[in-house]
Amino acid sequence: MRFRHRVAAGIATLVLPFAGLVGLASPAQAATSATATYAKTQDWGTGFEGKWTVKNTGDTSLSSWTVEWDFPSGTSVTSAWDADVTSSGTHWTAKNKSWNGTLAPGASVSFGFNGTGSGSPSNCKLNSGSCDGGTTTPGDSAPSAPGTPTASGITNTSVTLSWSAATDDNGIKNYDVLRGGTKVATVTTTSYTDTGLTAGTAYSYTVQARDTADQTGPVSGAVAVTTTGGTTDPPPTTGGKVKLGYFTEWGVYGRNYHVKNLVSSGSASKITHINYAFGNVKDGKCVVDDTYAAYDKAYTADQSVSGVADTWDQPLRGNFNQLRQLKAKYPNIKVLYSFGGWTYSGGFAQAAANPAAFAASCKSVVEDPRWADVFDGIDIDWEYPNACGLTCDTSGAAAFKNLMSALRSEFGSSYLVTAAITADGSSGGKIDAADYGGASAYVDWYNVMTYDYFGAFNAQGPTAPHSPLTSYTGIPQAGFNSADAIAKLKSKGVASGKLLLGIGFYGRGWTGVTQAAPGGTATGAAPGTYEAGIEDYKVLKTSCPATGTIAGTAYAYCGSNWWSYDTPATIGTKMTWAKNQSLGGAFFWEFSGDTSNGELVSAINSGLS
Repeated sequence: MRFRHRVAAGIATLVLPFAGLVGLASPAQAATSATATYAKTQDWGTGFEGKWTVKNTGDTSLSSWTVEWDFPSGTSVTSAWDADVTSSGTHWTAKNKSWNGTLAPGASVSFGFNGTGSGSPSNCKLNSGSCDGGTTTPGDSAPSAPGTPTASGITNTSVTLSWSAATDDNGIKNYDVLRGGTKVATVTTTSYTDTGLTAGTAYSYTVQARDTADQTGPVSGAVAVTTTGGTTDPPPTTGGKVKLGYFTEWGVYGRNYHVKNLVSSGSASKITHINYAFGNVKDGKCVVDDTYAAYDKAYTADQSVSGVADTWDQPLRGNFNQLRQLKAKYPNIKVLYSFGGWTYSGGFAQAAANPAAFAASCKSVVEDPRWADVFDGIDIDWEYPNACGLTCDTSGAAAFKNLMSALRSEFGSSYLVTAAITADGSSGGKIDAADYGGASAYVDWYNVMTYDYFGAFNAQGPTAPHSPLTSYTGIPQAGFNSADAIAKLKSKGVASGKLLLGIGFYGRGWTGVTQAAPGGTATGAAPGTYEAGIEDYKVLKTSCPATGTIAGTAYAYCGSNWWSYDTPATIGTKMTWAKNQSLGGAFFWEFSGDTSNGELVSAINSGLS
């Protein structure tokens, strides 16, 4: 997917580096009127998650708070949420956000962080005083996660939940019951009956314990419940075929494309899987890339899939929570977390040096308790193993197979493990550079990127369709077409049912072109909304309508611009071809390029059904 992270670069200024965050609050109350307690809520060996809870124990409001502590050398904070955290050597300072500094008597607020190292905090100070009114060490530990709830007594409008108790060093006070990530009740027992539900509707429930100091622990696993009666959005008629679309993390910014758009466009009822793109690969590990978009961005009621507004203190917001709500509404949809992509593939070389450690890091991200119910698998988008993409990799032909083997061993059979791979069908090309045949034993399927073959990255042309289904007379490069790529992968031993045909929901174009037929010369890239030489289908269908087809792909000549892109008609042709080849289905890059009524998704759905 050649262009996708070049688009992401346009919003990079919206995401400040962690080290540059600066708090605005200042100490305002003596620490004896408040306490700060620390808990390590997760530990995955190579890192951990910590949480501080500030509670106003006085009889007047607290207007701001600042927590300070020391970590031993080798232990540090790597990212944080709900506080502005800075450091000076081994001394760390966390200040409230503009919206969570005020605490009424008895109220509390928590902030969390991810860290590396094994040390514990010491010399805690709250607003320059003691964190607990006495010693300068943190207070008691947060409670453990309760057991995953079980559901019984399901009716049209209610469900009874029960769970095993959490544990805590000083005792459990109560439990918060969360529906779709939003708190719906607080109870003192280990059961709860939720009422007032809608018939024939899917819901997801988790539980979170609270101790006697009002500290909350990690959320439990999730249980999915569908009430009886009524009607639900029907699952797609897939004919056993995969229909997968990419949802981009950064699309919530300039593109203003959100998970709810999948519902309003009608696309959610016509797909089977979503790849969430992209997680980053750093230091040989999987990491969340834009934490704000992923799990912190707050949605209003009208922006939300559920129609319920996010609250500042709910455990999960952002895209992950919206995907959770989408899965509750469309239980057939499976979501995979995709790591890598054009820009982030450089990290795979280090990952390939220790595949087992990489796989373990990925699972810790996918199974983070805050969103463990959101993801059903992992997708690896390495561009390209033992070959050149944005950078050149020399890991060797076996590296990709070793990586996929380690992922399957770590994730087991209950998770989907997939990969987006090259579609270079040329002799001695990228498919020949890695053991895709051997690695296929460990994957559920490959997303074969049968697009971006030709484009204005060759500024003078010749003009050619960027996603040709077949070869044709005058094609600029032999083997650069879907049919040759699929045939080569089959010859390597990859089963037809493990191959998905790729569709681009965008066009590639040149300017300075003087002929309508393919093969013309050009002077450069045609203007595009986000990047020269690239434009969404939803724009091109009216700004430069198709004037012909070649090799199963539409092309358009308007003024001096020449574009190629897929239309509902050419997608129909490609889906028929995919079925005739007994492929596992199709995937596309990416949702936001489609029209507001999802006509390209509809073409894939009808073409494969």
